[in-house]
Amino acid sequence: MEKNLLATLSNYKTEIEPIITSDLSDIAIVSNGIAKSRMCIHSFRTTLRSSKFRSRKAEVHFFKYTKPYVYGRLKFFVKLHKYLLLKPQGSIAKQRAHIDEAVLKLEAYNFKNIDFVGYYRRDEKNLDKYYFVRGKDEIGLASDSSHFYTDPEFSTSHDNLAAQIIAYDLLIEHYNEELDRLRKKELNLSIEPDSPAILNNLSWTASKTDLVEIIYALQASGAIRNGQAEINKMALVCEKLFDLELGNFYRTYFEIKERKNDRTRFLTKLKTDLEQKMKNDDERY
Repeated sequence: MEKNLLATLSNYKTEIEPIITSDLSDIAIVSNGIAKSRMCIHSFRTTLRSSKFRSRKAEVHFFKYTKPYVYGRLKFFVKLHKYLLLKPQGSIAKQRAHIDEAVLKLEAYNFKNIDFVGYYRRDEKNLDKYYFVRGKDEIGLASDSSHFYTDPEFSTSHDNLAAQIIAYDLLIEHYNEELDRLRKKELNLSIEPDSPAILNNLSWTASKTDLVEIIYALQASGAIRNGQAEINKMALVCEKLFDLELGNFYRTYFEIKERKNDRTRFLTKLKTDLEQKMKNDDERY
């Protein structure tokens, strides 16, 4: 069984590395990370249901290192997905305050479990038989009661906390990169070229929601870079082109999806208007 688990982990690492190192401001990429991580966790669960560990040492290693490696990244992608949906698009100060609030929540969670965090970071071993073996729930050692609601065949008392530590490190690294980007923007360290005169006075007079609908339609159609163009880059181009701010276009897209009737109403309007123009032109000439 251990060979199957290691093969699954190896395949996951191969698939997840280019995602982790790519543009994580693109919610589509983050969603792909969630999907890949969930598939790997499901594969782990299926393997454990049909087989047994050959030794206690192998069980500890899986729940201390292998599962948290994947589950920690799943937590990271899920939290990042939520962050992108709620991320403010206003002033730099507002964006920094949002990141600071997210960091404070992470630090509060770690502080609440400070003893185990220290144990895990120092890679101690003496309590592994309680922390990372199934069915060894010592309530006196538990700092997080959430494991009592998890699948006892696929969880120990502390593998979830180990995953949380990994997710914390990834999130802190990402937030620091975001803060560094905002600092550079505030100090005008990245000088952007002036827009060419031909782009002047091209104002967008429909709603911003309509423009977001167009952007997502273009990506879905494969019309730009065979559908591989990042939504955030397409949105940035439109913002530059029409001299506007789209705000949180990810959230706008989800609002579009929640429409009860005619979810692509602007695209429908475009089709109707173009057909009417063609009809008018035919009648005129």
